[in-house]
Amino acid sequence: MDQKTTWNWIISGVLSLVSILQINAQSAYHPKIDADLWRQLNTGKKTEAIVMMSEQADLSFADFLPTKEEKGEYVFQRLSEVAARTQAPILHLLAQRQKSATPLYIVNALYVAEMDQATALFLAQQPSVALLMPNPQVYNDLPRGEVKTVVLRRAGVEWGVDKIQAPKVWALGFTGQGVIIGGQDTGYSWDHPAIAKKYRGTTTNKPVAHNYNWYDAVSKSSPLNKDTVNPCGFRSQVPCDDNSHGTHTMGTMVGDDGQGNQIGVAPSAKWIGCRNMDRGWGSPFTYLGCFQWFLAPTDITGKGPNPKLAPHVINNSWGCPPEEGCNASNFNLIETAVNNLKKAGVVVVVSAGNAGRQCNTINDVPAEIPASFSVGATQITDSIASFSSRGGGVWNGKIIQKPEVSAPGVNVRSSVPGGGYASYSGTSMAGPHTAGAVALMISANPRLAGQVDLIESILERTATPLKSAQKCSVFRGDSIPNAVYGYGRINVYAAVQEAVKTTGLPNVEDSKLLTRAYPNPTQEQFTLEVAEITVAGYLELFDLTGKLLKRQAVAAGRNQLIEVKMTDIPRGLYLYRLQSGEKTGVGKIIKE
Repeated sequence: MDQKTTWNWIISGVLSLVSILQINAQSAYHPKIDADLWRQLNTGKKTEAIVMMSEQADLSFADFLPTKEEKGEYVFQRLSEVAARTQAPILHLLAQRQKSATPLYIVNALYVAEMDQATALFLAQQPSVALLMPNPQVYNDLPRGEVKTVVLRRAGVEWGVDKIQAPKVWALGFTGQGVIIGGQDTGYSWDHPAIAKKYRGTTTNKPVAHNYNWYDAVSKSSPLNKDTVNPCGFRSQVPCDDNSHGTHTMGTMVGDDGQGNQIGVAPSAKWIGCRNMDRGWGSPFTYLGCFQWFLAPTDITGKGPNPKLAPHVINNSWGCPPEEGCNASNFNLIETAVNNLKKAGVVVVVSAGNAGRQCNTINDVPAEIPASFSVGATQITDSIASFSSRGGGVWNGKIIQKPEVSAPGVNVRSSVPGGGYASYSGTSMAGPHTAGAVALMISANPRLAGQVDLIESILERTATPLKSAQKCSVFRGDSIPNAVYGYGRINVYAAVQEAVKTTGLPNVEDSKLLTRAYPNPTQEQFTLEVAEITVAGYLELFDLTGKLLKRQAVAAGRNQLIEVKMTDIPRGLYLYRLQSGEKTGVGKIIKE
């Protein structure tokens, strides 16, 4: 073998070894590094990524809490604690590598704006990291059909609002009073005459307050837009709509200008909003940012989260489709966020999508997620809109019922920026009718607040049943529910009638059952001071996962002092619950 041949053999061997090492590196970390993210990193360029942590908070105890406020506070505290504890070591490691990251707690994850291959491989070795995935830019499925701007004012109630019988509910005195509706969309033209007075930041004789009522999750231009000029800018400090889609959906929920434009289902409800897209283009991170904000609204800078200001219901007229980069690897991010909001007592209404006539076209998140309340679109005749996506859904290999219900979504007239009105078509228009219906139900029976499963069940049971000749998967079109209409077109008048007579709900005064617990923090025991127990009950102590640690009987009586020993309990934060008949009192205790 001559010298040239020898060198060629050595070089070939080295190249082969390098290739093998590269393949082994890729395969070794494949379980934790999403294939799409790896392909992007393999080009040598930096890219956006989301790092999902292994530990996700167990929120099962939230089911025991009687009121929406208590559910929201518990979920927020539990999510925040788990995220802070588990993310701290990873944030420290990233800082050592001069990498910045944005923490999320609505799901236990970190957003890294400039992920490189070496950092991804390093993070994949950490036991506390579950998965690294891309943060793809996603285009919102905007309404289909004719868009016709209407300049002249028109008196009367918009057809969809009338179709679901909202005016009959108004006649009973229930118009959405006391209810907060949230929307994440392209933004909102808050000063439009139809929705300006419905904005929670608008108060009589005071300056408009945008803190805790508005948040812009869009911090930069989407790379999928041809230019970087957004009419609203980024991280806008005031509500702004860069597309008109959001303003239109909000009008359908609460709109009424007092001049005859009765376009909204719940005209006395208040609204808050979050922008999750740059002119229609969003990403999992911007969607998660809005979901997190709704769990605990903050000021316009994202500081000072307060779960007591969370909405009762959220409308989501957007989708994250596979063809735009959302896939099974990051679907669980949105699913976790929806599940956690539901645990916090927030109804998550989602448009089913506009993919059309074929079966199994509800295949985008969040509409496809089992916990979301998906809505198809109907015409004025109650026939299904041709563009409305059909079920049955498939999630993690299991067939599920989708959509849950349907609502008006064709030629729906509502507000658009500039003070005008336009008619849009799409399931984006059907979702807001349903979110508005939820507001009317809660205003009719405030004890429904936070009872998400019950609210959704009532909407399904009272919907006007509609059948179809179309069979999809195991769902026959001539049965109820089916994969075309779900349980049918919503009927809010029937839903409110059912809501009013619903019994066995938590009493909003239940928290007054307990006066105070002291000392708090404690070391050996604490004492509950109880004003009155009318029915003998029991006291329970739980850890933050909902595990029952203690249970003791409590006799009926007035001005009682109930002692709870803590000597056998490790240090930490615990929850206690006093149950007396239908009344429940809950609280927190710290063991030092």
